[in-house]
Amino acid sequence: MTDATAPTLGEWGRRAVTFTRRRFLLLLAAIAPGALTAGFLWPRDAASTVPGTAPGPGATPDQGTTDPGTAHQWAFGIDTTACIGCGRCVGACKAENGVPEAAEYNRTWVERHSVGVDGTVYVDSPDGGINGFPARSTAVAAAGQDIVASTFVPRLCMQCENPPCVSVCPVGATYRTPEGIVLVDQSRCIGCGYCVVACPYGARYLVPEGGRSPTGNAGVADKCTWCYHRITAGRDPACVEVCPVQARVFGDLADPESPIQAIVKAPGVGLLHPDLGTRPRVFYVGLDSEVG
Repeated sequence: MTDATAPTLGEWGRRAVTFTRRRFLLLLAAIAPGALTAGFLWPRDAASTVPGTAPGPGATPDQGTTDPGTAHQWAFGIDTTACIGCGRCVGACKAENGVPEAAEYNRTWVERHSVGVDGTVYVDSPDGGINGFPARSTAVAAAGQDIVASTFVPRLCMQCENPPCVSVCPVGATYRTPEGIVLVDQSRCIGCGYCVVACPYGARYLVPEGGRSPTGNAGVADKCTWCYHRITAGRDPACVEVCPVQARVFGDLADPESPIQAIVKAPGVGLLHPDLGTRPRVFYVGLDSEVG
């Protein structure tokens, strides 16, 4: 199948990254001779920092919040055969994590993949799916087309085992914890936008000026953390908790009794774009056309 839209950073309107003079100067400062000895240019090792305090909702987790000896290997499951596109997950995420209210800023969103008679896939996500979906696809290319099938596809950070966003960050603001969660230290982020462009799943954005934001810092990178402040306290991510049809499943790959095991072992389970070598940890059921 072919995707009739295939936008680089998502049809829902990811803001273009502007490399301003301020960001350029900040980047130059980061790569100045003295910066190398200070640990810049390299992702910080989460296991080498002193223990800290678990952050509250919407806060940027400190690397010290992770126990280096943890045995958890978190993973996420999406059952597209169950998702009804209600958008409650999107609203819960924004409320829980202080995500900007504007439709183009989301830590998680829902897409509708509509298949035409010739196999073309038309993707739409009006307002990130927060208000549900109209009867027909809003994708421009889908106008007048006969649709034979539609599937709702929740999207979020893939928490890749080989995350390109980590490798391109020039100041080590993006890092991966021992249990596999990719986080952003927004106090260190210089807003260069490299990670936004590097993410092949369109899962990052730069926090806009004004209005609500996760930490109150504008111009820095933000993304889904699988509600790190919740899962480290033994709770499910907010989007999982509010899903009325259990289409979202969170769990621990290291726990044989975890609900994620049923998703991972389900027939037809797959990953989004495994050919990219990112090794994502979000497993999809019922989306055969998008995997492999």
